[in-house]
Amino acid sequence: MSDQWRAFVDTSMKRPANGTGLLTGLTFAVKDVFDIKGATSGAGNPDWLRTHEPSESTAPSILALLANGARLEGTTQTDELMYSLNGENAHYGTPINPHAPDRIPGGSSSGSAVAAAAGLVDFAVGTDTGGSVRIPSSYCGLYGFRPTHGAVSAEGVIPLARSFDTIGWMSRSAKILLDVGRGLLEQNPANSDGESSLSIESEHDIDLLFNISPPSFTRFLTAEEAWSLPEPDDRSILLAKLHGLGDWEDNHTAIRLTEPEESLADWSAAFRVLQGLEIAREHSEWIAKEHPTFGPGIAERFEWAGTLEESASAVEAALRARVQRTLVELLGEDGILAIPTAPGPAPLLGLQGPEAEAYRAKTMQLSCIAGLSGLPQVTVPVIRQDGLPIGLSFIGGLNTDLQLLYWVTKHFTEEVHG
Repeated sequence: MSDQWRAFVDTSMKRPANGTGLLTGLTFAVKDVFDIKGATSGAGNPDWLRTHEPSESTAPSILALLANGARLEGTTQTDELMYSLNGENAHYGTPINPHAPDRIPGGSSSGSAVAAAAGLVDFAVGTDTGGSVRIPSSYCGLYGFRPTHGAVSAEGVIPLARSFDTIGWMSRSAKILLDVGRGLLEQNPANSDGESSLSIESEHDIDLLFNISPPSFTRFLTAEEAWSLPEPDDRSILLAKLHGLGDWEDNHTAIRLTEPEESLADWSAAFRVLQGLEIAREHSEWIAKEHPTFGPGIAERFEWAGTLEESASAVEAALRARVQRTLVELLGEDGILAIPTAPGPAPLLGLQGPEAEAYRAKTMQLSCIAGLSGLPQVTVPVIRQDGLPIGLSFIGGLNTDLQLLYWVTKHFTEEVHG
């Protein structure tokens, strides 16, 4: 396979389908953080690759896709240890965004997004901790999905922050996004022991994950704080797309998510601290032992995470628990929350300094909503008149994953091409 887009790490890492099902005849690629028997995952860093052994088994999520008839075409590039939203890798280069070659592809599932957007595969699999499937999907003009936390097994995947890590997938087709979801979610309900992985309880019936035709959503919400973040022109484009949906106007309510003296910046700051603590817990020992070389930005993030103290995170943990409770109760089984996926189109390659940090901060304010709550989010591509993609997102209630994917497939039928 020719890879002019620099999406792949290893195109020889192919695996044939070993069954038939919903995905028969489809091809996919997987982020270079998943276990594949006999291969070593590099996690975007040469020192990680050097210090780890080949996997003795294949991740259950990949096995489920192969069993459903899909064929693996190779492993894809990622930001170093998944700790970025840009997709720029100092060691291996930057995959080329097919919709905007002068702009970043987004990360950390950058190679997966580019492989899908360029049509090299029918769908691609990545991980999403702080936005790493949703953001590159938005930047590359894809449908992308982050499931309810724990709904798809993360076994056999290099962790970043376990209580936030999810397995996500992306495609140019909403129907394929749904079919992949059925292949993964119908076999792996939220938890094998029947309990939610979140620290809250819900009356939601897990059987929804197995229904062929889940109930429809009847309540549609927009978060005022989230819609204040995009530039006015992008906001207008996304809202026009939103209001063009059937039943939206008659059943729509604009709400405020945060407390009166609070903002999404506070939510994002709490997410950053809690994620940073887990990252340090997960990787500090390896970093201290191996002294890996990290690229710009990545090194500083790991250094900052190492300064955090577990005992000082009570306020952030309490905020997270409140956000989970509030959003699960707010959305229930029949509510959808609509937000912009990102503040706008992908930033230009090599953007640095205050402008880059301000854009990243806005992006994290949007992505932390599903991150803190653990709820499913799907992003839908919207192409501006200048050809640049932007993303429109929908967040559903706890374990309404398939319900959300069916709804998106019903309302968004166009396939996007790079």
